[in-house]
Amino acid sequence: MFILIRLVQVFANTAITPVLFFGTIAMILLAVALILFIIFHQRRVMRYQHRIQKLEVKHQKMLLKAAIKLQEEERRRLAADLHDDAGPLLATAKLYLNENFMNLDKTAQLQALFNAKQIIDDTIQLIRNISHSLMPPTLKNFGLSSAVSDFFQKISNSGTLNATSKFHDYKVRLKPERELILFRVIQELVNNILKHSEASFIHLTENDIEDKIVIRLHHDGNGLTQDEFLRYTKEKSGLGLKNIQSRMRVLHGEIFYEKDNSLSLFNVTLEIPREDNDEN
Repeated sequence: MFILIRLVQVFANTAITPVLFFGTIAMILLAVALILFIIFHQRRVMRYQHRIQKLEVKHQKMLLKAAIKLQEEERRRLAADLHDDAGPLLATAKLYLNENFMNLDKTAQLQALFNAKQIIDDTIQLIRNISHSLMPPTLKNFGLSSAVSDFFQKISNSGTLNATSKFHDYKVRLKPERELILFRVIQELVNNILKHSEASFIHLTENDIEDKIVIRLHHDGNGLTQDEFLRYTKEKSGLGLKNIQSRMRVLHGEIFYEKDNSLSLFNVTLEIPREDNDEN
């Protein structure tokens, strides 16, 4: 305002036409308005970015809670299996080998030993099954390609739907812990398709594109779009989708849901960096 008053005084003492005078005033006002607009716009952008950061922090906390909840559920399931199944079996075996065992005749002792052995064998098989659920032996011994093929073969043999897989470029395995996480993601995706999509087939393909492993699941049932997937992961429900996203973050990978160009198939694409990017 002071500048405008000073300019008016200067123009009043000089021979300047009214058109030039008011034109200059208009340009100054326009410049001031532009500066104010930029300032307010920057403040608005900063507030928006701050809001986005808060939402991202909140979303990260939700993913962390989902991952922790998943781990706790897996621990509780493992503890329950050991307590409810292995515990009673071992307690029963102990009954056959109690302090009265030495007082039995030889035939009764042999029968007690046989019964205890059968129970111990059952316990060993139970523990082996629990171990396999934590780390499938096919995955451990032969890698992701064989584990997925075995998993899909079991689905097809059940008669639920036709499931096939094809690994084109998986020549060098990921680290075991990364393979296990990726295998769990594939299992969760397939389970969601089985439960919700009413699909008649699932087909999985794997390719290497530059420094990434790209895995794509196709199915002909009901599926999600990327917007729907992101929306569900921000809601309190949808724990399975949160688990998928949290596991993909551990792999530094990305997941994309889409409907293909034919509008008859749904695709889920996983992009995971190779080992040399694991430490990024």
